[in-house]
Amino acid sequence: MENRQLGASGLRVSRMALGTMSWGTETDAEEAANQLVSFVDAGGTLVDTADIYAEGEAERILGSLLGDLVPRDDIVLATKAVARRTDGPFGGGASRGALLSALDASLRRLGVDHVDLWQLHAWDGSVPLEETLATLEFAVDSGRVRYAGVANYTGWQLATAAQGLRRQRIVSTQVEYSLLERSVEREVAPAAAHHGIGLLPWAPLGRGVLTGKYRSGTPADSRGASSTYAGYVEQHRTERAGRIVEAVATAADGLGTSPLAVALAWVRDRPGVVAPVVGARDTGQLAGSLAAEELTLPRAIRAALDDVSAIEFGYPERWPR
Repeated sequence: MENRQLGASGLRVSRMALGTMSWGTETDAEEAANQLVSFVDAGGTLVDTADIYAEGEAERILGSLLGDLVPRDDIVLATKAVARRTDGPFGGGASRGALLSALDASLRRLGVDHVDLWQLHAWDGSVPLEETLATLEFAVDSGRVRYAGVANYTGWQLATAAQGLRRQRIVSTQVEYSLLERSVEREVAPAAAHHGIGLLPWAPLGRGVLTGKYRSGTPADSRGASSTYAGYVEQHRTERAGRIVEAVATAADGLGTSPLAVALAWVRDRPGVVAPVVGARDTGQLAGSLAAEELTLPRAIRAALDDVSAIEFGYPERWPR
């Protein structure tokens, strides 16, 4: 698997990341171990988790696999904080106390003395930004964090945070980005490019819709049929999405590959993208994503997909005209 620079930093990561949101819920420890080994054997290095995934169980599972199964130094370990985990003054948010408590708890669950990438999971407008950014810098200065990132920030939030750091920099931002969700191209992606911040797309397969599995209904074993994820998937089951899915399927047929591979290759090679974060319930699903590493979309197909999935730009993104 190829490696890419993470933003304007010296950190290099695989151009696909392994997500762990399903670990501890849909994916048990044994299956998680199989996924991690398959990912690393394929040359993957960036593994992404969060303190809120399965109420910390995803971090615990990942931590249990480091060392004996996969050497700690073979992966770039990324986690997140800010989301509400528990009641109480330090159970969530971007205050100094909450962030440092979350970091300490993540390190305990992961069984490590540092994480390579620590990300703010969301903007917290109730806390002075100076306090949040000072805490990021303190975490790096303390050696418990190597690089800092954010997730789900708007364009102005990302630019403001990037300018507010004094001794470190934000190297990445995680955002939903796929053929079905291109809104980040309006302001987030330009802000990231301006400040040397790499894009880490989550839901690069349009929450599973771009695989084509929902073209003729809702499979009983799919997330779309589950009470937990049905609403999550439903957001992308629209008339517009249907047209895009058909275009992806047509491209896949012409290339002799899967719709999954086409959709993943498209977002992987968008400007500013470093590594799509791919989550899978089992190793079979992950194998389909790993197969996309071999695919580079022809220019004509990429242009056709760009066209069918295009979003509207207006004022002020396209001004003056």
